[in-house]
Amino acid sequence: MKRILLTILLVVGAGALVVLFMSLPHVPDELSAIPTPLVYKDLVTLDAPMPEQTVRSPLVVRGKARGPWYFEASFPVILTDWDGRIIAQVPARAQGDWMTNDWVPFEAVLTFDADTTVSSRGALILRKDNPSGLPEHDDALEITVFFVP
Repeated sequence: MKRILLTILLVVGAGALVVLFMSLPHVPDELSAIPTPLVYKDLVTLDAPMPEQTVRSPLVVRGKARGPWYFEASFPVILTDWDGRIIAQVPARAQGDWMTNDWVPFEAVLTFDADTTVSSRGALILRKDNPSGLPEHDDALEITVFFVP
């Protein structure tokens, strides 16, 4: 009797799961493949690359940042290997008037050679430009990336 009751409960539970999954909204494949920009503290939006994306040289970094993230229309973009060694560093350049509190598009192109014999993991860092050097003005967005072997 207990086995029959257990079997009935399992069948009913499995049926309920099927009904639950069938009732979830379907997202078309072409929409689910569209990457969502990464927003950091309402100061920087990174459009490309995305966190944990596989990247290769030359790496194009695109997004937008609020004017105070820049100094003299640029801010540092740094690429490190798995051990934290800098393998590329360039300024991201504002693609418009940066002397504003509004969003200003930016772009940077990093050319690099990554040694993937130990690890293909790296980090992309978008650092707020801080000409004062004061620690209270430091800020950065850091994401993990993977290098093509």
